Amino acid sequence: MTIQEKRDQLIARLSAIKGFHDRFAGLVEQGKARPALDATLKIDRHKVDGCLSTLWFVPEFREGKCYFATDADSLIVKAIASLLCDLYSGYTPEEILSLDPSFLAQVGITQHLSPNRRNSLSRVWDKIRGFARENSGRRD
Repeated sequence: MTIQEKRDQLIARLSAIKGFHDRFAGLVEQGKARPALDATLKIDRHKVDGCLSTLWFVPEFREGKCYFATDADSLIVKAIASLLCDLYSGYTPEEILSLDPSFLAQVGITQHLSPNRRNSLSRVWDKIRGFARENSGRRD
């Protein structure tokens, strides 16, 4: 599946949930269901600076593709960070860089986040994009 097809599926799934309260409740439930990062990964090197909640972001590059894991001490931050990590994981740096997360506004995600949570979402995207740029052209 292409990254654009994955995005379109995500848009369809989120759009099917009427009302932003229900949409966020669904995201929080997904966040609860996600396994926590291993404690050995919850280190300063993986902390995302500039977020009010503690947010960890762990990138990995293998076999030409980027993979991302995340965790946070806030369920909604964990949920929105996981949304991005899930979308972009398993794709080449070039594929990742071809698709920014502005589509989240289309389904009412960004408009209903507090400024601090929007900042967390932006920081995660910055990390994903930065990692993809660093690894662009690699194939190992």
